[in-house]
Parts: sequence; structure tokens; C-alpha cells
Amino acid sequence: MTHGHTRKYYQVLKENPKLEWIAVSTANEDVKQIFLNSVDGIPCFDSDEAMLDAHPEIEAVVLASENSDHLRQMKLCAERGIHILSMKIPSFDMDEYDEMIKLCEENKVVCQVELELHYNPVVQRMKDIIVSGKLGKILSIKATNTTLSPVWAFPWQGVPEKSYGKRVPLKEGDNRFRGGALCDHPHIFDMLREITDSEFETLYASAAPNIRPDIEEEDMLNVIGRMKNGVIFSLDPSWSNMEERLKVPAPGWEVAPKRMEVNLIISGEKGTLMTDCFGPNTYHNGAPNDRYTVNYTYFDEWVGLIDEFVDNIRLSRLPKINLRRHRETIRIMNAVYDSISSGDVVKL
Repeated sequence: MTHGHTRKYYQVLKENPKLEWIAVSTANEDVKQIFLNSVDGIPCFDSDEAMLDAHPEIEAVVLASENSDHLRQMKLCAERGIHILSMKIPSFDMDEYDEMIKLCEENKVVCQVELELHYNPVVQRMKDIIVSGKLGKILSIKATNTTLSPVWAFPWQGVPEKSYGKRVPLKEGDNRFRGGALCDHPHIFDMLREITDSEFETLYASAAPNIRPDIEEEDMLNVIGRMKNGVIFSLDPSWSNMEERLKVPAPGWEVAPKRMEVNLIISGEKGTLMTDCFGPNTYHNGAPNDRYTVNYTYFDEWVGLIDEFVDNIRLSRLPKINLRRHRETIRIMNAVYDSISSGDVVKL
């Protein structure tokens, strides 16, 4: 457990009647203390191997670790026949990625990639409207996936070797490295593939100067391009919402009213649909720190995500967001970095 989404799983893991939460392993003492202060009664181990050896009854795991550790942990699970719910970036190294696919398929392990946006009811409603034909032929899509930066609470996300997997300069003459905001936001790339029922044809990307000059990775970028079916797109996967630098996410973390904005504007021949995926929240400008504080009122996507994961295991079913499908999204994100590096359009 080192990933920011881990905290969202706590309640689901404890309350979902389909699950029995057996144990956790933590990567360092800080993460361990955060967990022990948040959850009672669940054994906490300092290593993955120790946890799995002590609890051979474990049937599935949530792989909520830094991206650079995923292959090692997938090997541990695959050799034991343990099913995997992986965080959103299995690996940026495509050779490693292919090894993960091979491991899971040879050992008949269910590996589902956590892209929780698919379980958001607003997104489901958006998909229904598109399928109904009310918008007519889709012409263009503009999408934002903007958040505050998680690196203060989850430091590994600010370390290129752990987030991207290695230290690759963003471009010649730039002192930043791959592994920042883009690495944190695969959702809209995946959603674009689903909405258009097409794949990427060309893209061009650029990174702006950082609004956080003391982190080593990009925090602001933009991507434009065209899908193979002709739909044009503009994507903004940035850390452009500012934050207080708290070690543990909490009310008051936000400087701007919203800590996360996923918005899609879908234009078709018959009309335009504007979707605010995380809009139904309430805000107040009180303590702490006289900042806006968010009270989440939307459906918890993790409930649906975990339910599907359980069904995939019980029914030996291939997850919708499986490693083979998600591989193309990761390839496209690498192409975004290539475009930033070269300054050129990338043909896919």
C-alpha cells in the first residue's frame, strides 16, 4: 500500500459482504502508521512475501503500490494463483507489460486494472446518451482530468524511477522527467477509446512550465489529435488544481474549490453533451486554513469496481479493463511523452 487510492478501499474492503479482508503489507513505516491509525483489526506486514506466506488462504489482492514494483508483485501473486486488482498504471515499460500479460494468462490469474471512472453513474448516463444516437455522429471530444498533485502525501509519485519506472528526461534541455501528471491520469485516454469505439491515429502534446517548480516531473500538459474514425480530441491531464502540502489527504487539502475535475464535452452532428463526472459535491469555505472543503456526495465508484472484480473471479470472466485492452492506453501515453520530447506529431 503506497497509492492514494488505497484509502478509498478501506471502507469497501471492511463493509462489502462479498469480501473478507485478510491482511495488508506496507512499503515503509510512514504508510504503516497511516494504515494503523485508520483501520483496526487487520494484520499489517512489512513485506509482501511475509504476508502471503503467513496467509496462504489469500485469494485476491489489491495491488496499491508504486508503479515500479508492480511486476515483482505480480510475479509473487501469479506463482501462487492469486488474482490481482492492479492500480491504473501496471507499467510504462512495454516489455515488462508483456511479461505481466504472460504471467497472468499462463497462471490463469484474473488481473483487472482499476479505472474507476467506468463505474461512475454520470459516465454511465453519458454513454447511454451517446449510444442512443441523440448526438448523432460524434465529431469532437474535449476532456479534462485535472487534480491536485499527490506527491506530498504519496512521495513515490514524485520520483521518476518509481512513477515512470526509470529516469527519462521530458525533452532535451528540460530539467524535468517523465512520470508526473500524465502518469496519474490514464482515465480520459481510456474513455476516449470507449466513447469513440476507435483507436488513436495521430497526436501532438506539449508540456507547460510547472506551477510547482520543486517537483522533478511534469505537472501541466495538453494533448490534441485525431482518432482513426475521424473524431478530433483535446485532452488536459494536468495537476492544475493546487493543494496544501499535507502528508495525509484531509479536508483543507484543496486550495481551489475542487480537488478533482473530470469533464467531457462531446460534440456531434445533432448536439453537444457536457458531462461533469464529479460535479454533485457540496463545498464550504470554512476551516481548516480558510480553504474550500469538499463534501463528496456522488456514488462511490469503488463499490461497483470491487463487485465486478469479485464476479470476474467467481465466474472466471475476463475483466473489461484487462491487461491486453489497457496495453494500448499505456502505449498511447508513452507516445504523448514521445511527442513532448520530439516536439512533433506522433503517428500511431
